[in-house]
Amino acid sequence: MTAPRTPKIPYGGDYNPEQWPEAVQDDDHRLFTRAGIDTLTVGVFTWSLTQPGPDTYDFTVLDRILDRAAAEGRQVCLATGTAALPPWLAKRHPEVNRTDFEGRRHRYGQRHNFCPSSPAYRRYAGDLARRLAERYAHHPALLAWHINNEYGGVCYCDLCADAFREWLRDRHGTLDALNDAWWTTFWSHRYTDWDQIEPPSALTEHWGGPDHTAFQGITLDYFRFTTDALLGCFLAEKEAIRTHDPDTPVTTNFMGTFRPLDYHRWAPHLDFASWDNYPPLDAPPTRPALAHDLMRGLKDGAPFWLMEQTPSTTACRDVNPLRRPGELRLATFQAIAHGADAALYFQMRASRGACEKYHGAVIGHAGRDDTRVFGEVADLGAELERLGAVTLGARTPARVALLFDWDSWWALEISDGPSRLVKYPDVVHAYYRAAREAGADVDVVPQTADLTAYDVVLAPALHMIKGDLATRLEAVAGRGGTVLATFLSGRVDEHDRAFLTDVPGPLAVLMGVRVDEWDARPPEFAQTIPELGTEARLVFEIVRPRGAEPVASYGKDFYAGTPAVTRNRFGGGEGWYVATALDQPGVAEVVRGILGRHDLLGPYADHPTVETATRVAPDGTRLLFLLNHAPEPAHLTAHTTATDLLTGKRVDQGEPLLLDPLGVAILR
Repeated sequence: MTAPRTPKIPYGGDYNPEQWPEAVQDDDHRLFTRAGIDTLTVGVFTWSLTQPGPDTYDFTVLDRILDRAAAEGRQVCLATGTAALPPWLAKRHPEVNRTDFEGRRHRYGQRHNFCPSSPAYRRYAGDLARRLAERYAHHPALLAWHINNEYGGVCYCDLCADAFREWLRDRHGTLDALNDAWWTTFWSHRYTDWDQIEPPSALTEHWGGPDHTAFQGITLDYFRFTTDALLGCFLAEKEAIRTHDPDTPVTTNFMGTFRPLDYHRWAPHLDFASWDNYPPLDAPPTRPALAHDLMRGLKDGAPFWLMEQTPSTTACRDVNPLRRPGELRLATFQAIAHGADAALYFQMRASRGACEKYHGAVIGHAGRDDTRVFGEVADLGAELERLGAVTLGARTPARVALLFDWDSWWALEISDGPSRLVKYPDVVHAYYRAAREAGADVDVVPQTADLTAYDVVLAPALHMIKGDLATRLEAVAGRGGTVLATFLSGRVDEHDRAFLTDVPGPLAVLMGVRVDEWDARPPEFAQTIPELGTEARLVFEIVRPRGAEPVASYGKDFYAGTPAVTRNRFGGGEGWYVATALDQPGVAEVVRGILGRHDLLGPYADHPTVETATRVAPDGTRLLFLLNHAPEPAHLTAHTTATDLLTGKRVDQGEPLLLDPLGVAILR
């Protein structure tokens, strides 16, 4: 099953009319019509309304919301409402409340507050989902099901401890296998009974926080267990829905590069991927672009939904900057360029109270339609209406793959040594940014992905190597492709045990190098890389070529003159190894050299503020998105003859092509 079929990009977002009297809802729908809003996500936090007691259900509010949406010609993404417990459930079953990392059983409050191993939570959540499906499966407004909301968080209670032990039995089979995987002969940890195993927390294996653990294997498995435990909650609700509705697509909203959950483990169970885009403050545009491409890669390149973005500002951060004029349009078209088939907001009307009352909204507290934000939302709605269905279902024809791996992320950042300052998303983003700014389309894929379609595979900080990945990477190079790996790659197996071979482990033959030593320094120390005219920081592996040729070398210290970047000829292709954390210009020079070998530099690669992305529609129509992230116009020369779908203007090859400040063009 795939995403819902719609005649245009669904446009709208999170709507909470249960907070307002009916007269306000009348105003809302009038304004929705003015803004081109056709899709509403409803019911996200209505559990305490729809089930005010253990044996009492009241669908009056949801009936009114869905019936009104249908009457207005709008469609809804209906949430199950199970992301926040109702107070009566926490009081009746205290075990549904989470126990935190420090071992404290929480009382009722906040959201994401349920224990995923609690039978009571699963029973009541499943019953609610089943009743909702029974009531609304054939409602004319229903477009998709939205289970829970932004899954996350960890529980360390006794129920989770028991569930963890069962999970370990299924994964490892025997205690001997588990002891070997966790290397428990270290520090007298050998287990002789499953009941001896405790969740890794501040009371057991950790000190100084969740990333400081004495046994990486135990902590790594608890991360995996938590992913699977929360996935089990999702699957239970999906199964409940399917008892009454076998056809309506089901999703839950992810959060991009979100460390706590391995979304690759979830992907097969979603009918379509969706996510909430709230980029880090002052992030370059390639940060949300990376997350978009990661979400697209979850379902083998299928389009995803942009389930949430703010129309103006967030509220949850210490500082919450406002989107400048034009930034909302640019961010929305960036999502579409990277594979979004829906563009939705949080939130449609600002809440009057509680912690999100200052979060940006399409409609503010005064309910006005003459604000700048409402005007931009309405203008964009009209533009998407004119665009129609041309981008729906379009795929990205990338020849560059970037491997993204949650296991490597977890293992690298809980490792004692060589440097806790190395952050996996930063390393991955550096190489993604270099490829995107050079104009290449990039698929962000898991270690298990089929790599036969790619000419270039980027594998930065791939700390953990699993299965037959090394063999498949060798096959890429063997047929003429290029594989790039970096420092701290190929270090450990799936259990976080060091390979009993030269670094970079299974990648050594392809890379043609051997690493015996590595130096880690504080961030203020910069190592020079003279051939690239750049600097490097944090970690410096000392490379001994074993067939590879040096491309660039370190400029100082006792290992001055040894390779920092190498290239190894392998079959008809090459394996590149970058032994240190190059600065962004250094990464860009290396990546552009590789892309140039495969004729993958984009036509506007010399315009650093202009982002490009390609989508190919189901009918074969090729669409090139141009996005100008600068506050100044971009003066380009058209690389081909095309028509801009947003303006209808035709441009011939070689003619001037002007992009306005924060401007967008979609060239067909």
